Amino acid sequence: MIYRKAIEKDVKSVAELFNAYRVFYKKEADLKQAEHFILERLQNNDSEIFIAEKENDTIVGFVQLFPLFSSTRMEKLWLLNDLFVNPDYRGLGVSVNLIEEAKKLVIHTKACGMFLETSKSNTVGNNLYPKTGFELNNDSNYYEWNAS
Repeated sequence: MIYRKAIEKDVKSVAELFNAYRVFYKKEADLKQAEHFILERLQNNDSEIFIAEKENDTIVGFVQLFPLFSSTRMEKLWLLNDLFVNPDYRGLGVSVNLIEEAKKLVIHTKACGMFLETSKSNTVGNNLYPKTGFELNNDSNYYEWNAS
């Protein structure tokens, strides 16, 4: 398995996985919009996407991170926003290795860390993240406001 940064030629394959990721979170499938969204992120350089690719150029997983800043720390911080692996390739360490790529980004950019959010019902993710060094933050409340 090869782990690398996504480039524009990967958009279609990454979008297929991104679409499946969104469906997992109970959103309607929209492959065309998924392709547009991933392409726009790459073209605008406003996210970092790393992929897991088999030797035959088949992309089987991805992680997408967005840059943020911590005002209290006065440093860059990364949001691990999306992580998805094709179900046929789960249990092989692909997610762990994608998270390791994300950690390399944090270190390379001299950021103070990264954080993520996942649903309480995401049993796989809630078991995975502590195994990769993430700690559940019980000291903060999470609030959300939606414009629509």
